[in-house]
Amino acid sequence: MTHQPHPEAPSPATDFNPTQIRDAVRRLLDAEGLPAIVQAGHPVLRHVAAPFDGQIDDVELLALVDRMREVMHDAPGVGLAAPQLGIPLQLAVLEDKYEVDPASAAVRHREQLEFFAIINPTYKPLGSETASFFEGCLSVAGYQAVVKRHRNVELRYTDTAGEPVEEWFSGWQARIVQHETDHLHGTLYLDRAEIRSLSSNAEHSARWAAPDIDEARRTLGFQP
Repeated sequence: MTHQPHPEAPSPATDFNPTQIRDAVRRLLDAEGLPAIVQAGHPVLRHVAAPFDGQIDDVELLALVDRMREVMHDAPGVGLAAPQLGIPLQLAVLEDKYEVDPASAAVRHREQLEFFAIINPTYKPLGSETASFFEGCLSVAGYQAVVKRHRNVELRYTDTAGEPVEEWFSGWQARIVQHETDHLHGTLYLDRAEIRSLSSNAEHSARWAAPDIDEARRTLGFQP
C-alpha cells in the first residue's frame, strides 16, 4: 500500500501554481546567506506540496538541491524538505554521515547514509516490524519525542536526472526516509509521536539519551 498523507491534517496542493513556486525558488537562490528554516505553525508545512512537474528548470533544480544541502549541514540535520524553506514542492535531501556512539548505532540500526535527493517520493512498509525512538525536526526546534516507525520501507521517487528509482531502506535510514517524505504530505513527526514523551533538547540530553527508550517509557508513562 502506497503511503498516504496523514488523514487528519493535510490539504491538497491546489493553491500552489507553477509561477509562484518558480518565483519563490528564484528569490531563495538570489538571496544572500542561507534561508531560515520554517517553523511549525507555518501553513506551508501543513499542505501537500505540489508534485514536481518542471516548475523550475534543471539548473534551478540542482541549485536548489545544493542550497538545501547547505542549510541541512548548517542546521545541522540529516534531512531537509523543500517546504521547510517555504517552497511547496515535493523535493527533499537526505544525508547521515555523523559519527555516533557505537552502542546507540547498534540499538538503533543506524548506518551512514550517503547524500541523495528525492522528488515526488512515496513509501510503503516492508513487513510489519516497527521501531520506536526519540526523533527531532528542524521545523520543531528545541524538542524531541518518541515516534514509532516502520523498520523497513520501500521508497519510490524520481532522482534529479528525472529517472525513477526504487530502493529499500531499514533501521535509522528508513526513519529518515519516512520523516522527510511525510514532510511533503503535510505531516510533522509530532502527528505520529507519543506526546507524553515530548522533551526539550536539554531534558532529552540530561535524562533520555540512552540508546533505547526503556527508561523514558517507564518514567514518562507512554507505550506501556
